[in-house]
Amino acid sequence: MTEISIAGTAGTAGLAEAEAPAPRFDTLPLDPKLLRAVADQGYASMTPIQAKAIPVVLAGRDVMGAAQTGTGKTAAFSLPLLQKMLQHENSSMSPARHPVRALVLAPTRELADQVAANILTYAKHTRLRTAVVFGGIDMKPQTAQLKAGVEVLVATPGRLLDHIEAKNCVLNQVEYVVLDEADRMLDIGFLPDLQRILAYLPKQRQTLLFSATFSPEIRRLAQSYLQDPVTVEVARPNATASTVEQHFYSVADDDKRRAVRQILRERELAQALVFVNSKLGCARLARAFERDGLRTNALHGDKSQDERLKALDAFKRGEVDVLVATDVAARGLDIADLPAVFNFDVPFNAEDYVHRIGRTGRAGASGLALTLVSRDDVRGVIEIEKLIKRKIEIEPFELDDERPRRPRRAADDERRPRAERPAAFEPPRAAAVKRDPFFDQPYEPSGETTPAWEAARTAAAAPRSPSPNIRARRKTAALLGGSRG
Repeated sequence: MTEISIAGTAGTAGLAEAEAPAPRFDTLPLDPKLLRAVADQGYASMTPIQAKAIPVVLAGRDVMGAAQTGTGKTAAFSLPLLQKMLQHENSSMSPARHPVRALVLAPTRELADQVAANILTYAKHTRLRTAVVFGGIDMKPQTAQLKAGVEVLVATPGRLLDHIEAKNCVLNQVEYVVLDEADRMLDIGFLPDLQRILAYLPKQRQTLLFSATFSPEIRRLAQSYLQDPVTVEVARPNATASTVEQHFYSVADDDKRRAVRQILRERELAQALVFVNSKLGCARLARAFERDGLRTNALHGDKSQDERLKALDAFKRGEVDVLVATDVAARGLDIADLPAVFNFDVPFNAEDYVHRIGRTGRAGASGLALTLVSRDDVRGVIEIEKLIKRKIEIEPFELDDERPRRPRRAADDERRPRAERPAAFEPPRAAAVKRDPFFDQPYEPSGETTPAWEAARTAAAAPRSPSPNIRARRKTAALLGGSRG
C-alpha cells in the first residue's frame, strides 16, 4: 500500500510547505468544461486533499483518502471521475447509451443528496447524467430516472438494493466506485449491504474510499476490496480542523439548555447546530428551545425524508436559529458560514466528535465548537482525548441567574426544619371559628319507645291491602296445580 502524506513535519520543511502557494485547478489535465464549472463556483486553488488525490485518481489507482471534514473531498473524487467518463459522453436518448459507470455510496440521505448536487454542478456543461436514490420517498420517480439512463449514480445502500432487486438498474458496466464516509456506513451496520452491492459490480474497477477518520475496520475493508491502494492523508488521522475553536464546559444536565441560550446571547451567534444522542431527546430539546423564543427545528431519523430536507434547507437559508440534530447531520453536510456547533450530549462514539465539529470552520473559515460535559460524560471526553491525541481541559461555566424568583411564602418556611427557619417566622394562627351551641349539648334520648328507623322497617314489612282493581285468586286443588296447605 502506497502512502502519500502531507501532514507537515517539524522545522523548516513543514514551514516551507505551509507557506507554499496552493496549486490551481487550471494546472490539472481537466477538460475545459469541467474547469469552467469549477470557475463558476468561484474556486481557483485546490485544497490539499484535492491537490494530492486528483492526480492519483486520474492515474487509475485505488485511493484511500483521509482528510478533515470541509476540505473538499467530494470534488477530489468527482472531478477526476467525470474527466475519465467524458470519453463516453453522448447525446443519444437511448438508455443503453447511458449505463451506470460511476457509483457513489453514502451513509445518509442528506449526504447522498448533497454529493449528487455537487456532482451535478461540476457536470453541468457536459452531457453526463447524474441521479440520486435514497429511502424515505417514493421509488417511482427514481425508477423513471434510472430507466432513462444515468452515468453517475449516488445512492444509500438500502435503497440501491431495492432498485437492484426490482431490476430498475444494472451495475455490470460500473467502472468506478466511491465509498464516501465509509466508517459511518460500517458504524450503522451497512457492511452486509456493502458486500451484496459490491458483489454485483465487475471485478475490474477503480475503487475510492474517502473519510475523515480511518478505523481498523476501514483498513480491513480496504484490504478486501481495494487493489494496491494509495493512501492520501493531508493531516494526522482523526485530527480536528485547526480553524475550529474548541471548548469543553462543565455543566449539569439540568442546566445545559440555559447554557446554550446564554452562550448564544453572549457570543451573539446568529445560528447554531446542536447535536444530541437520541431521537427522542432531539424532539424534546427542539420543543423546549421553541418555547424559549428561538426559531428551532429538529432533524432526526424518525422524520420523513421530505421533512428532513425542508428542515435542512430552512436552516441553510437562515430561517432557523437553532437546528437540533442527531448524528444523521454529522457526516458530510456542507452548511456555509455556520458559526457554531454545540455538543449538547457528548457522543457515544469518539469519532463522531470529529465529524460533528467539522460542520463548522469549513473551507478554511473559522468556527466554534462547544461541548457541554456533565458528571456522566467524563468517560466520553477521555475517549475523545485519546482519539484526537490532545489534552482536553474542562472549563467551569458560570451561569447567569436569569430564572425569576417567586416571593417566599410562609408555607415554604413551615416545611423547613425548625433550626433553619428565619427568626421572625411564626406559624400561621388558626382563624377563629364561630360555634353553634346546639352541637355542644350532650345527647338526650327522645321520648319515643321505638326508634324512627325501626318503625319505618316494620311498616315496610307489613302486608299491604290489595288494590280494589285486582281480582282475588280462586283456590285450586293440589292435584290440579294448586298450592298445598
